[in-house]
Amino acid sequence: MKLDALFVATHPDDIEITSAGTAIKLIKDGKKVGIVDLTKGELSTRGNLKTRKTETENASRVMGIHYRKNLNLKDGNIQNTHANRLKLIKIIRETRPDILFAPYESDRHTDHINASSFIRESAFQSGLRKILTGKEKAFRPKHVFYYRHAYDFQASFIVDISDVFNQKMKAIECYKSQFFSPSKVSKKEPETFISSKLFWEDLVTRARFFGFKIGAEFGEPFYCYEDIKISAKNLFEI
Repeated sequence: MKLDALFVATHPDDIEITSAGTAIKLIKDGKKVGIVDLTKGELSTRGNLKTRKTETENASRVMGIHYRKNLNLKDGNIQNTHANRLKLIKIIRETRPDILFAPYESDRHTDHINASSFIRESAFQSGLRKILTGKEKAFRPKHVFYYRHAYDFQASFIVDISDVFNQKMKAIECYKSQFFSPSKVSKKEPETFISSKLFWEDLVTRARFFGFKIGAEFGEPFYCYEDIKISAKNLFEI
């Protein structure tokens, strides 16, 4: 399937937390959007692979995602090897996205740190003709944009997600095993950083903070290593 945008995540639920609003906005704009999860999140303290799979499928439906794959890399041990890069390169060449989204390189979670360079290198090597993956032709996305996890960065741009924020939160709510839910407080499993009420409230606060910076109610920030070209006409839309 040809995609307009491909979001690559370390774990299922990463895109929902960081950039689901942007994905939903793109879909509502008629774009084909997909997600690749590098791992199944098998090391998660709460839940199990069966519930995580169901939650991921439910969240994908809420967002309206056209395509979602799991690369089946080892959770907690994402290695930037040639063999692993070939797996992601093959998907990039099959889906040929104009824009690729990846986690920013600085974060508290080492999987996110390792995944950032792995995805960036895979995106670049996908354009090298002498790297073969089968029948797929070499292809390189026009842009790689990086979304924020725990650590802040100087955003290159912020997307206004005010009109789809509730839909984003409903997608996150699908992961009942992972996150705090006022209607379902589980005492059977240990509380984690992301299952706390504080983290849930931070998701809202964070979106409000970045929205405020652009004069909107809610926003999602992104970073780009390269300068971004815009037309003079677009200056009036900033």
